[in-house]
Amino acid sequence: MKWKIANLGDLATFVNGFPFKPSDWSDEGMEIIRIQNLTKGSSETNCYKGVIPDKYKIKKGDILISWSATLDVFEWAGKDAWLNQHIFKVVFDKIEINRQFFIYLIKFVLNDMKKEVHGATMQHITKSRFDNLKVPLPPLAIQNRIAKILDAADALRRKDQELLNKYDELAQAIFIEMFGSNSNVVKLDKITTKITDGVHAKPNYQETGVPFLSVKNITNMFLDFNNTKFITQADHETFTKRCKPEFEDILYTKVGATYGRAAIIDSKKEFSIYVSIALIKPDRSKVYPYYLNFVLNTNYVKMQADRRVKGAGVPDLHLVEIKDFDIPLPAYKDQLDFSNVIENLNKNVSSTKKQIEQSENLFQTLLQQTFKGELVK
Repeated sequence: MKWKIANLGDLATFVNGFPFKPSDWSDEGMEIIRIQNLTKGSSETNCYKGVIPDKYKIKKGDILISWSATLDVFEWAGKDAWLNQHIFKVVFDKIEINRQFFIYLIKFVLNDMKKEVHGATMQHITKSRFDNLKVPLPPLAIQNRIAKILDAADALRRKDQELLNKYDELAQAIFIEMFGSNSNVVKLDKITTKITDGVHAKPNYQETGVPFLSVKNITNMFLDFNNTKFITQADHETFTKRCKPEFEDILYTKVGATYGRAAIIDSKKEFSIYVSIALIKPDRSKVYPYYLNFVLNTNYVKMQADRRVKGAGVPDLHLVEIKDFDIPLPAYKDQLDFSNVIENLNKNVSSTKKQIEQSENLFQTLLQQTFKGELVK
């Protein structure tokens, strides 16, 4: 049976959130759902104790779509809350449709959009464009079958991700067990030789050349050189006169929803970095770089970052705030012992990451096949 083609706006109503201002924020009232709360880019929450129309109220189970900066779809699992602008609430008031099918359909649509805006500084979808997007719409019975197939693939990748999260929790627990009562706490700038940030001006990108890294290349404590941009050797030499990343230095994300991530440079490959990344050079006579990298990724430091971050729109950690982080500093031998324990744990983490990559590829393949009509007829 040939599937219908429909406008996305004919399937449901998309309600944009309320344009809260920083002056509206409070420590009392209902939580305001911002994009960083959906992406877990920040644990900081703001509340609103005033009264606005009920259409902006979100309840557990509501489907939300972030359409600016981050393109993704979420199912809200928290308490009643207010919705901030740049996020759509989906109201199923037009046709009968399988909700899970709809979520996967949105994932498919947004994946295609991400490809279109790849490399753009800010990803953004206007509501009129969103409403008028053409999408495949099979009969309800086929929607139900598709939802079950994709639910199974999604469950597999979630299980793998949960295992990875357990390893992270174990590493954090080991850290607390070994150093939780350590009274020697120092400021980050006392155990580093330099803390600076990358290039402030947008460079001229090339098809090939020297890698130029941004926040998207910093994940899971190590660098990811996939999907990098490139600059000329001449620009690289100019940029590194002020900011030169070197082996076993640490990079720390300071701008955007994913601020507060650290990654050690475990490669001797030459590269430059953008202003969104801070370069931290450990004083190796005082701190073991792999130990410091782990500490900068702990909840202990992330909460400090959350308290210090500036910016109502795009979060920004200033260098002076990063330099002021409190860092537990045990004896050097204890730092080495802890790092050896974590290194052994990371062997299991590496294996799990491969499983995650495989299950993610399976899910994305099924998603593409489904909405091209190749999986379910």
